[in-house]
Amino acid sequence: MMAVFRLLPPYFLMLLVSFPVMSSAQTSPDKIIAYTVDPSLDSVAFYWNDDHGVHLKSLGRLKTFVESKDRRLLFAMNAGMYMEDNSPLGLFIQDGVQRRKLNEKGGHGNFYLKPNGIFYINGQGQASVSETSNFKSTSDIKFATQSGPMLVIDGDIHPAFIQGSANLNIRNGVGILPDGKVIFAISTVAINFYDFAMFFKTRGCLNALYLDGFVSRAYFDDRDWKQLDGNFGVMIGVTSLNK
Repeated sequence: MMAVFRLLPPYFLMLLVSFPVMSSAQTSPDKIIAYTVDPSLDSVAFYWNDDHGVHLKSLGRLKTFVESKDRRLLFAMNAGMYMEDNSPLGLFIQDGVQRRKLNEKGGHGNFYLKPNGIFYINGQGQASVSETSNFKSTSDIKFATQSGPMLVIDGDIHPAFIQGSANLNIRNGVGILPDGKVIFAISTVAINFYDFAMFFKTRGCLNALYLDGFVSRAYFDDRDWKQLDGNFGVMIGVTSLNK
């Protein structure tokens, strides 16, 4: 979700307001689709601009960009909240270079629902999700993106989430599986935070991070789910060599 520091129109102020009513969305497989990857073996990268510094913005332009490098896009997803100019709202590290600094400010909206967190991958292909307050930046980090709120924290669902909440929306996120692999997920229907977080918890993720809401898109090369639009900041792509 685009975020700004100026006054926002009402539809950007997506506060986590919850009501104790029955949810219309559950975590059944047809309501959430997921992609699992091993970043120590597979090519996972974070993208923002092309080689000329122009924002890629959409999954379609990301696909064209990686294909220009003679690579095939296997999976892609938007990866964190951003500002009006498509700049990451929080920390962004790309190929070991910090492009945007850590954001520890307070504010309104999902990004600022503490604890928020950071998804990052080090040079050895080890992936982690960390609360922002616990994050330690090191020279070994290859990619990082900050978003929020955390979905699962040390095995527990974020305490602000209410089971049966009527706060329904399309949502996407990322978690770390017990074997160290990364699971990306996006809901195919509007879902509340609690049910979306439960998806990651039931798969054994000790930590998982919310990436964004109604604007979210994903591309699965091997499935009938190829959303190529969007107007994003950071995106994540999994690629292979073209054959």
